[in-house]
Amino acid sequence: MTRAEPDGRRLAERLESLGAQAVLVPSIRVEFADPGPLDAALRELGRYHWVIFTSRNGVEAVFRRTPTLAGPKVAAIGPSTAAGLRNHGVEPDLVPEKHVAEAILEALGGVKGLRILLPQADIARRALVNGLMEQGALVDEVVAYHTRTERAPRPDLQAVDAVTFTSASTVRGFLESGPVPAGAAVVCIGPVTAQTAREHGLNVTEVAGDYSEDGLVAALIAALKR
Repeated sequence: MTRAEPDGRRLAERLESLGAQAVLVPSIRVEFADPGPLDAALRELGRYHWVIFTSRNGVEAVFRRTPTLAGPKVAAIGPSTAAGLRNHGVEPDLVPEKHVAEAILEALGGVKGLRILLPQADIARRALVNGLMEQGALVDEVVAYHTRTERAPRPDLQAVDAVTFTSASTVRGFLESGPVPAGAAVVCIGPVTAQTAREHGLNVTEVAGDYSEDGLVAALIAALKR
């Protein structure tokens, strides 16, 4: 498991319940950003038509600063992000069938003239922002958290059967500390992560059809059965 805590621990517990031995090697960590810009946006929440969350960490960053999101509609990129919102009493108005930024853009429909708040990571992909702006939306990007490379010492990974990657940043962070163990399957949560893995010379064994934690578990099982 290469994702940051506590998500890595949650995924590890799921796999252990299925009989696996999960080895936690977080390759990234999340640090919440200076809250000033986010606080300023939240004070003007009534100006926005939509707040779009592209990660669970973005949800947590926002709810560290406000108890409510009353006013605008709320979109979540996928089921994990949607679950984070529900934990804070917010039912998302939109969760696209495919859990990528491009699917949010398509599902929103006409956005010309709409003001949209986008709290996200400092290294977030530009596809959503660029697409919204090209369609005439007024987008306020706020860096809600930073994704940092985790450089803790690795355990012995020679016996590992598979390595899972849940974002492009987990691929880059993991490889900074060393290679994927010889013979290990490489399983990615979605096509963006898989593309980054291939760009770094990895042979991707399986890509989740459903770009979620459930999909990653299913892809891992399929890879190991093969």
